Amino acid sequence: MDTSTPTVPARPSMTRAERDRLTSDLRMACMRISRRVRFESTAPVAPHQFSVLVRLEERPRTPKELARTEKVSAPSMTRTVAGLVAAGLVARADDPTDGRSVILSLTPEGRRTIREIRRRRDQWFAARLEGLTDDERALLASATLLLERVAAE
Repeated sequence: MDTSTPTVPARPSMTRAERDRLTSDLRMACMRISRRVRFESTAPVAPHQFSVLVRLEERPRTPKELARTEKVSAPSMTRTVAGLVAAGLVARADDPTDGRSVILSLTPEGRRTIREIRRRRDQWFAARLEGLTDDERALLASATLLLERVAAE
C-alpha cells in the first residue's frame, strides 16, 4: 500500500467557521467510530480491560506503570488487574528488583483474547465497509493516512 501522503485537489482556503465545523464533525465521527468498534463487536472483556491487555502485549509492566499509562488511579488499576488475573488473562510475578511490587504479563489465554477481539472488531468494521462503493473505500484509505498523521502529531 502506498504510504505517501494523499494529495487533495487545490481549493480555496477554508473559512474559520468551516474549519471549526470540520474540527467538531471529524472529532465526533472519530469518537463514534471508536465507540462503535469497541462496543458493537461483542468481546469477552470490557474496553478498559482490553486496553490493559494491549499495553501488556507491548511488554510486561507493573500495576503502577499501567495506571500511569492508562491515566487511572492505582485502586482502579488494581481492580482491573484483579479481574484479568482471575480470568486467567494476566499473570503476576514478583518484581526481582523491588520486593514490594509485581510484574504483570500476558498469559497465552490473554494473547488469544487479544487476537480474538481484534478479529471480531475487524469483522465488524469490514461488514460496514462492504456497503460502500469502491470510490468511497478508496477515499477512506486516503483519509486513513491523513488521520494517522494527525494522530501522530
